[in-house]
Amino acid sequence: MTAQPVERRSNWTLAALAAPCLPLAGLGLPLVVYLPAYYTSELGLSLTAVGTAFGAVRLLDMAFDPYIGGVMDRTRSRFGRFKLWFAISIPILMLATYMLFMAKPGVTALYLWAGLLVIYAGVSISGLSQLAWAAVLSPNYDQRSRIYGWWQAGNVVGMILVLTLPALLPVLGLGGSGMGVQAMGWFVLILLPITMGLALLTVPEPQVTSERRKSGFREYLALFKRPTVVRVLLADLLIGTGPAITGALFFFFFERVKGFEKTEASILLLIYFVGGLVGAPIWTWLSYRMSKHKALALSCVVYAGMTMCALAIPQGNMVLGGLLMFAIGVPYAAGAFLLRAMMADVGDEERLASGVDRMGLLYAILAGTVKVGSAAAVFVTFPLLQAMGFDPTARGVDDGLGSLALMFAAIPAAMSLGAGWILLKFPLTPERHAEIRAELARRDLPETELAEAAPEIGAEPRFTEEIHAAARPAE
Repeated sequence: MTAQPVERRSNWTLAALAAPCLPLAGLGLPLVVYLPAYYTSELGLSLTAVGTAFGAVRLLDMAFDPYIGGVMDRTRSRFGRFKLWFAISIPILMLATYMLFMAKPGVTALYLWAGLLVIYAGVSISGLSQLAWAAVLSPNYDQRSRIYGWWQAGNVVGMILVLTLPALLPVLGLGGSGMGVQAMGWFVLILLPITMGLALLTVPEPQVTSERRKSGFREYLALFKRPTVVRVLLADLLIGTGPAITGALFFFFFERVKGFEKTEASILLLIYFVGGLVGAPIWTWLSYRMSKHKALALSCVVYAGMTMCALAIPQGNMVLGGLLMFAIGVPYAAGAFLLRAMMADVGDEERLASGVDRMGLLYAILAGTVKVGSAAAVFVTFPLLQAMGFDPTARGVDDGLGSLALMFAAIPAAMSLGAGWILLKFPLTPERHAEIRAELARRDLPETELAEAAPEIGAEPRFTEEIHAAARPAE
């Protein structure tokens, strides 16, 4: 019996879905790297005021994710569930971006708190709705790898573009204090309505058959009882925290341990992201051949090995440093998008068991692990380094540099290997997912249609345009 053909979303559709990642990634990077320093050095707020604002709002943001994820799961509209919330996030993000990036000297800590609360609310709404929208765009196991591969490529391109802005300003005859941050703000403000509008107008949102039950904090916690959810979360925490640690220590390591100049280290960081861009289609292809979890486990081993090799970079050698940073960036790309594709499969498992589509809550959980990992990279790593004798201001002093190198490479490598071990035993295989999709199709199909379809296809479910087939693409 011939399997039903799989609808393959066009590259244009997936490019439109990924396009908003350009401004969203361009917004996320300055929030972590540039804005805290900008508000202290340029706008005159104290380190304590800025640190407290960014830390406290981040904690509030983590509590907001399960709430808004549950609201999305309960939303029903002709415009779609996730597309509606994606559209709602546009004015929120634009208002907050203007507030934070175009602020003038003399702003108060209260102003910063207000801007951060608004912008993190917008980031949560846009991020969760886009990820869940991508999950329902195709129910097919392999197509989801491809969809999230495009999503990851959009994020990497966005980070590359925003990183190059400060270097381009002098070429354009622009300069002055704070100009780089303001340029990043205009980059986001111009691209947000264009790219998000393009996605809303051109990318469909298939409707999923689901009971409309309460979907809140209690249901959020109940999802932690599902073994597949726990494995994805543990892997995401380990895979995400490792690169976050290397990112937090990146300039310390390359300037103090390896003797590179600040500009050279910045170029190496760009090369790292280029490696991630090249890696996304490689790991997508491997996920077709090996399954998502095995391809991701392999990337964890490669990442661990390449990261440890960073310790062998010769002092100030840009050629070898660039080659190795590219090699580290290639496996870095796999974790972010394959784990999100795997969580979409877990969403199918949850809907079969409970009758409720909880994609919003599932991606809220993933958002939480990302935030915990990024916070731990600073709040745990920096005090540990200080306790081990590293002084970031003591130029020419070797105290603590060995500890810094160990923290930069060995701990992320160990985390990556731990994630790989967890992933090897992931139970939601392509075969098991195909069985789940077949059961969902039988349950979702109205009885009259099921009776008509039975003589034609026997035990094979007949999939509607929104459900699609569960078969893997022909090779």
